[in-house]
Amino acid sequence: MAQKNQNAKRNTRASRRAAEEKAAQEKAEQAAKERKQQTIIGAVVVAIIVVLVAIAGFAIYGAIHKNDVAKSTTEEQAYQQLQKVETKPSAADDKGGILISSEGYGKKVSGAPTVAVYMDPLCPGCGEFNRQTDPTLISLVDAGQINLEIHPMSFMDEYSTDEYSSRATGAILYIASNDDNPDHLLKFISNIYAEDFQPGEASEYKSVKNKALKQQAIDAGVPQSVADKAFNGEYKKWMDAINLYTPKRPELWQVSGSNKGVMSTPTITINGNYWDRNQLSLAGMNNKTGI
Repeated sequence: MAQKNQNAKRNTRASRRAAEEKAAQEKAEQAAKERKQQTIIGAVVVAIIVVLVAIAGFAIYGAIHKNDVAKSTTEEQAYQQLQKVETKPSAADDKGGILISSEGYGKKVSGAPTVAVYMDPLCPGCGEFNRQTDPTLISLVDAGQINLEIHPMSFMDEYSTDEYSSRATGAILYIASNDDNPDHLLKFISNIYAEDFQPGEASEYKSVKNKALKQQAIDAGVPQSVADKAFNGEYKKWMDAINLYTPKRPELWQVSGSNKGVMSTPTITINGNYWDRNQLSLAGMNNKTGI
């Protein structure tokens, strides 16, 4: 009997050891499997990171390279690049200006001064200038007392999340080139610069859909058929060329203030002469009075 008990104990210990060994083996195999999975996952993550870093690096390089190219491009080179763009707005001249007078598009009133306005649809200062002076400028145009030259730009795309400047400027260019009535264009510009419509910039920007911009065009009298096609982006390369060329024109550089020597918006010239609006505050005048 004692011998049987001892054998049973030995068998029990052996079974327990076998079970423990099997459990340990299974645990080891599971750990190895998990390590293998982690290794694979880690490799995939590393690969993804490498790809993302490469893409980011390419994007950064592209941006730096683009900026370097822009800085090294001369005014004449930028002008020549602008002339080579195939799809151009027919209403704009070779420097990007849209001329409006009491005679219509592209026709100067002889003897009347030409007021040129360089602007971006997202630019807060441009909106303020437009709201203060637009009625006066339009009345002077209608009376044949001035020629008005509009230079829409789109360099402020980076301050929106959906290329607002390019879309709005593209519409200005398309309307000017496809709607014979300049009053519609001027009203559209006034509509998108209205305080209750013009969006903020950067962190204050809230997306504006093409549908909303299109409605402003229709409200300005632009035919539906023109408004429907005004946001197809066909002038994007031309606008990029304008954004490169225009700031390189020294006659548009600020002559006083903290930004002396650079071009910004709004920029105003009268008969090609730079109008230093920094002097308005010294004279106690606003834009309307100054005009």
